[in-house]
Amino acid sequence: MLEFNNISYSISQRKLFENTSLLVPNGYHLGLIGSNGIGKSTLFNLITNELSLDEGEIKFQSNKTIGILQQEIPDNELSLLEFVLSSNHEQTELLKEVETSTNSERISEIYMRLEDINAYDAPWKASLILSGLGFDKPQQEKKLKEFSGGWRMRVGLASALFNEPDLLLLDEPTNHLDFESNTWLENFLVNYPRTFILISHDRETLNKTVDHIIHVDQLKLNIYTGNYDQYEKIYAQKKIGQQSLFDKQQAYKKNVMRFVDRFGSKASKAKQAQSRLKSLEKMDLVDAVISDRAIKFSFPKPENLGSSIITLDHVDVGYEKGNPVLKDINLSISNDSRIALLGANGNGKSTLIKLISEKIEPMNGEIIKSKKLKIGYFAQHQSEELDLDQTAFQVLSKKDIDQPELKTRSILGKFGFDKAKSDTRIEKLSGGEKTRLLFCLMSFESPNILLLDEPTNHLDLDSRSALINALNEYEGCVVLVSHDTQLVEKICDQLLLIKDGKVNNFNEDLQSYKAFVIDDRKSNNSKKKKENNKKKTQKKLKKLEINIKRLTKEKTNIEARLIADENIDNYDLLSDLSFKYIEIKKELEKNEEFWLNEQE
Repeated sequence: MLEFNNISYSISQRKLFENTSLLVPNGYHLGLIGSNGIGKSTLFNLITNELSLDEGEIKFQSNKTIGILQQEIPDNELSLLEFVLSSNHEQTELLKEVETSTNSERISEIYMRLEDINAYDAPWKASLILSGLGFDKPQQEKKLKEFSGGWRMRVGLASALFNEPDLLLLDEPTNHLDFESNTWLENFLVNYPRTFILISHDRETLNKTVDHIIHVDQLKLNIYTGNYDQYEKIYAQKKIGQQSLFDKQQAYKKNVMRFVDRFGSKASKAKQAQSRLKSLEKMDLVDAVISDRAIKFSFPKPENLGSSIITLDHVDVGYEKGNPVLKDINLSISNDSRIALLGANGNGKSTLIKLISEKIEPMNGEIIKSKKLKIGYFAQHQSEELDLDQTAFQVLSKKDIDQPELKTRSILGKFGFDKAKSDTRIEKLSGGEKTRLLFCLMSFESPNILLLDEPTNHLDLDSRSALINALNEYEGCVVLVSHDTQLVEKICDQLLLIKDGKVNNFNEDLQSYKAFVIDDRKSNNSKKKKENNKKKTQKKLKKLEINIKRLTKEKTNIEARLIADENIDNYDLLSDLSFKYIEIKKELEKNEEFWLNEQE
């Protein structure tokens, strides 16, 4: 289906791919991985011809379709449902034509084509996908322009999934999803009937959805069979083998050079020295294994404030007077609590975090906190509030203007910022580096509790592992909102379910919660399917009524021609008309029978 033949590509004289080839057969579910900035998104742009190769070619079957997750969804007057439906251009044009056409035969052709492409199921299918991605029915009827960037990204994802292209390209589709929508997407991709390539830093998603891994490494595209865990084992064995061979070759090279240095000037040994030098030139030296080591970081040790640090007693919280988002919250948080908040977007997870962080006040009830409590709060939107013209060093220095420079740089160093990176303008930092800077700013005063709202969105797989290690070593309390299954499972031992305005303990594990989410969605989908079947029946009836009207008109016309005086002696014409009459009558009776059956 997709073929890369000796491709090369560079950006600003920095090579991303060099003379690399790869074949992607039909039906493969592929994960595309590699460190940040290595060229994964660029590869998608090369596939879709948004960028042009320096050398080589990319072949794609001409009769196949490509769909890609758009990164920018502009303002639009269409509702969410209308926007998703409009992304199928053939269906959209046919539906427009059927509304304006006066040709009964053309109308019949259009209805047949609409049935061939399952257009009657389209609204139900689009609604089902939007629902899976977290949009309830009232939201689906709202205009796209009423939603923020993160929610629009979900609509863009819905459009890409709705069209089911032969090759689906997904670049970090889980970044703006909650845990529930992520679970739904995983199940959708597992059952996707065609080929997809998925860029993701979510290990659990890669493990569940893909059957092959493409690793962008040292300017090459390398394919491995299996999911991410299986790839990691094979790659680790490969690295060990390469490193061992490399070490042996370097030892041999060192001995040869020692011999050359020692005896190269002696006539009796000069030939041997030259011979050994030539053997080095011919040796196929294995490249040193470039290990993209994760930058380690650590959170400072907080002051011990005793067991209970926050208690919420019958608390109501919200944004509009008399209309609380969460009611009657009763919660005790200790200095070593590890809590994950579960629940669909819009149910109140971020509201609870804002309440604990004192960003909003309670409407009713009482919150009791330790007087010395220090809170560290992380949310993705904070990266948008950073001064892009400042450096990491300048931003952190403002936290304590009297702090010595060496101390400030030492703190930045704990989050992977050396001097060069500390003095780089924030505008030039990657998404992962900005996230680490936010971690550093958040923990500057050694907080007793870390409130983390989707902390892994811009972290690659290695950096996520580093975050897990840092949080496990951290001696304070952690409250976490994340769609990253691995992060939740390795950090948290208490699950709180936010649903229907309530905060309750979920006393089973995360896998049980996933099953709960899937069952709940299945129940809702069953109801929607019944509603869709009813609408589908109505459309079928409309089509049958149009056909019956057309056939009745044709039958009446033929009857008139059969008894017309001018045709009474034209036996050939009468024979043809009689044959057409019988055929039309049969077709009419069949349509009338179908119409009656659909009424039952």
